[in-house]
Amino acid sequence: MLWSLVKVIFFIGLAIGLSFGLSFVLETPGGVRIAFGGLEISLAPIGLILSLLFLLTVFWVFLKLSGLMVAVLRFASGDETALTRYWGRKRERRGFDALAESMVALASGESVRAMAQAAKAERLLNRPELTRLLSAQAAEQSGNAPKALEYYKEMLQEDRTRFVGIQGIMKQKLDEGDTEIALKLAEKAFSLRPAHHGNLDTLFLLQSETADWSGARTTLSAKLRAKALPRDVAKRRDAVLSLADAMVAYNAGNKETASEAALQANKLAPTLVPAAVLAARTLIEDDKKRAAAKILKVAWQSMPHPDLATAFAALEPDEKPDARRKRFEQLASLYPVHRETKMLLAELALHEEDFPGARRAIGDLAEETPTTRTLALMAAIERGSGSDEHIVRAILAKALSAGRGDQWVCSACGHAHTEWSPTCHNCKAFDTLEWKQAAETEAEPMDAVLPFIVGATSLVAAKTETEVTAAPEAPPIIIDAEIIDENTR
Repeated sequence: MLWSLVKVIFFIGLAIGLSFGLSFVLETPGGVRIAFGGLEISLAPIGLILSLLFLLTVFWVFLKLSGLMVAVLRFASGDETALTRYWGRKRERRGFDALAESMVALASGESVRAMAQAAKAERLLNRPELTRLLSAQAAEQSGNAPKALEYYKEMLQEDRTRFVGIQGIMKQKLDEGDTEIALKLAEKAFSLRPAHHGNLDTLFLLQSETADWSGARTTLSAKLRAKALPRDVAKRRDAVLSLADAMVAYNAGNKETASEAALQANKLAPTLVPAAVLAARTLIEDDKKRAAAKILKVAWQSMPHPDLATAFAALEPDEKPDARRKRFEQLASLYPVHRETKMLLAELALHEEDFPGARRAIGDLAEETPTTRTLALMAAIERGSGSDEHIVRAILAKALSAGRGDQWVCSACGHAHTEWSPTCHNCKAFDTLEWKQAAETEAEPMDAVLPFIVGATSLVAAKTETEVTAAPEAPPIIIDAEIIDENTR
């Protein structure tokens, strides 16, 4: 609207200016005398202006005719495209003007106009590599996906536009949820341009979603060569991919491959809890307990976790309670102020029926961080200490509605998982699971609280194949089964 007003004002101003100029010339007295040899011409000012315009027109026609004559001479001398090029220059200018109009219309959101101008440019220029992409994008903007797909398929025929055509079709397949075809297209695009950052990201995401860990590792190496991600991030992702390979191999019964991959993952990321657990498990099965203990201690020192305690218990599955408590003190001393350490010591004390020791170990954790696990521990301590039954029941009732504490939570979407996995089950993001408190958690049923650490006969018996590197569905805890039965009855 404003631009239209400016154009109207400019046009009116130009008309007024020309009118005043013409009046000035007409009213100017005198004239112009041109003498050449014996010829003399006298012109009024307006006559001079008209003569100059006429001469300029003649000169322009002369240039055009000269260009035509040159083209005819070239054609006569054997250049068969000379005349075509001469007559096509104007057509080409019109075509590029239409192309520019199409780009502007597309950027402005005028998809119908953009498609019309792109079609005009294609007709005038006959350069489909320039116009098809604009036509496809305009069709997508207008919601005409089938038409856009036609343009993208046509782009596959040209070497210069094949990659863009594949990218366009892949995007449509992703929008449709057809990840299988999208993965094949991403692989084809990778073969055409191995260093394209956007396609590398898409390919890696699709490979991780389909659990193609070997392919994802190849893509990760390509991303590192293309400098598409920092080296430390690549190292961490390589560790996660090695761990994923190890999990698959372990579940398939290929213990040797699983051990090699798990140890590689632990070497790349010593603080990655699932990698440390699986690496320790394979070492325990090979009777390499000292190496397994070392791995678990390094991981615990960085982040105490229930799975690490479970694996540490499996080093000596048949030891007596006092010996186990003494051995676990080595682990607890690495991070004594962490709440996981406090709960671990409280569980060990409960198993020895040292209720005062369990109370000292857990401290004010049940009040500061009231979770199902801390409250269940407190209920067991109160029950063992001889407190009134209503006190125990009150704590258990509070535990039923309390959060479950730390879980594997996706940092991208906030979805909580019962076990660790390389990708988020909700948003499919790779390596986003963190052990932390979820923003919103459901109450954990009391019958899900199971003893995993103290009294576990072996790590193999304590976990199923799908829990190789995952956190248990509920944190490890010791609690009197009678309390649970009475509360859920």
